[in-house]
Amino acid sequence: MNPLYEYDEAVRNSVGAFCGVDEAGRGPLAGDVYAAAVILDPDNPIEGLNDSKKLSEKKREALYNEIIEKSLDYCIAKATIAEIEQINILSAAMLAMKRAVSGLERLPQLALIDGNKTPDLQCDARAVVKGDATSASIAAASILAKVERDRYMLEKAKEYPQYGFERHKGYGTKLHREKILELGSCPLHRPSFLKKIYAKK
Repeated sequence: MNPLYEYDEAVRNSVGAFCGVDEAGRGPLAGDVYAAAVILDPDNPIEGLNDSKKLSEKKREALYNEIIEKSLDYCIAKATIAEIEQINILSAAMLAMKRAVSGLERLPQLALIDGNKTPDLQCDARAVVKGDATSASIAAASILAKVERDRYMLEKAKEYPQYGFERHKGYGTKLHREKILELGSCPLHRPSFLKKIYAKK
């Protein structure tokens, strides 16, 4: 049995129904931050679940469809660039996670949250450091959030083709930083994240 599923089974046996929660997009210089909550079906396991960062894009895309098909419940949510700027990125990531859990059709007993902080939820929450490499449910949530955010950035790349968003998804790569200094920012950028880049100019 996949160790990630063994972890989930132990949690399920002690608390009952629970969801895994993770976010994608805390680090980039541009775009919304996404989060997902997933309640997996223990009787319908998904092969190859792992931390989304350890999977190829092709594998993530395939697993995304399987997670949506096989999970008992899931929700993908986001917090906007405006919200990131207003309340800071950590608070915005927590807000996106809260929206994802609130969007589930059934409220679980517990939410396992990737990382060392938990959002304010209507159910119990437990932080799991490196959760996406520990729990199958968190790994599934990490895949949904990552794929959904990547798709959003690919769509936005068509609106702002000059920045190469389809290549770096908004992360602060050398190319991206150079484009910001050359062209200035666009509405997709997070102004507070660009201060360091401009400071080095």
